[in-house]
Amino acid sequence: MTKLIRLTTVPQSLEGLLRGQLSYMKNHFEILAVTSSGKTSNSLKKFTQNEGVEVQLVEMTRKITPFKDIKALWQLFVLFRKEKPFIVHTHTPKAGTLGMIAARLAGVPHRLHTIAGLPLLETTGFKRRVLNFVEKITYASATKVYPNSFGLKEIVLQQRFTENKKLKVIANGSSNGINTSHFNANNVKQEEAERLKRKLQIEKAHFVFVFIGRLVKDKGINELVSSFLLINKSHPNTRLLLVGSFEEDLDPLMDITVEAIKTHSHILGVGWQDDVRPFLKIANGLVFPSYREGFPNVVMQSAAMELPSIVTNINGCNEIIIEGENGLIVPPKDSTALQLAMEKILSTPENELKKMGENARKSIVERFEQRIVWDALLKEYKSLENDAV
Repeated sequence: MTKLIRLTTVPQSLEGLLRGQLSYMKNHFEILAVTSSGKTSNSLKKFTQNEGVEVQLVEMTRKITPFKDIKALWQLFVLFRKEKPFIVHTHTPKAGTLGMIAARLAGVPHRLHTIAGLPLLETTGFKRRVLNFVEKITYASATKVYPNSFGLKEIVLQQRFTENKKLKVIANGSSNGINTSHFNANNVKQEEAERLKRKLQIEKAHFVFVFIGRLVKDKGINELVSSFLLINKSHPNTRLLLVGSFEEDLDPLMDITVEAIKTHSHILGVGWQDDVRPFLKIANGLVFPSYREGFPNVVMQSAAMELPSIVTNINGCNEIIIEGENGLIVPPKDSTALQLAMEKILSTPENELKKMGENARKSIVERFEQRIVWDALLKEYKSLENDAV
């Protein structure tokens, strides 16, 4: 069988971003997954148990660490020379850069990189220039580059990171699509939802806004919390449910935001959760005010669970949400607009919100069901095989 290597910086990305995909692909290719050991082994254990593919560890960091990066680059080069893969396909920024350079030096014929967001867009000055250069090197080393949204493709072209002929969006966007059988409101028993409500002291009269993701600046958490605090003064029946963990090293929140999250009785921080479906089940609407995305899984997950969403007008988000049909769209970094949108959702009749939620799920099933993405990627891989014959 043709050998395919899939590479991510940390195991959480393998287990989270590509869940189920490698298991599907191993029916057609000999697969080797490469990642670092990560802070914990839980994600790696889950991945190997669920996917049933071999994993090779190469230590990589998410930060700029020149000496560690050079060591990882050499280890990847040696690995690729030994394994002789037909395709190396990378995800996440650091794995993309190191993996594409190493694969090119090792003579791998097909070097594919998926872009699932550009963190550098929120960077300025000398660091931005360095990151721009690194991005260009990554794409120059790749034979094909897959932005996971059409908006992201346009950004790549605007930034002149590479040429159009090297770029392609797989299917309708997204790196892995959504398992709409799993993300289905009917799969969460009402008894479980009621238990969770009691635990969080959420009553029938409460209107619950939910956010899922890392609690960091780039996700718009500062704006979300400040908007909610104002809304909650005039609508004390509202609750803000935050499902995710702080990430103080890379992108910390303002101190005033952290204080509000930890002390305000109507802000319910529940930390990271392996299964977010019960939390989506008990919510009335998703608020996802991110500054930048590739193609956000959270928005697809909540839509599949029949929740209307408030998202920012950025690539990915504005390809899932249609204004007024399945949610609302606001400018990024705009607390006032976000507050108005949350108030609009609050004042929307229940039957209209229900219709928006139904529209949301219908769109996900038709455009982003997991098998649609997997089949399109498999077709891409097979076209490379056919071209080689």
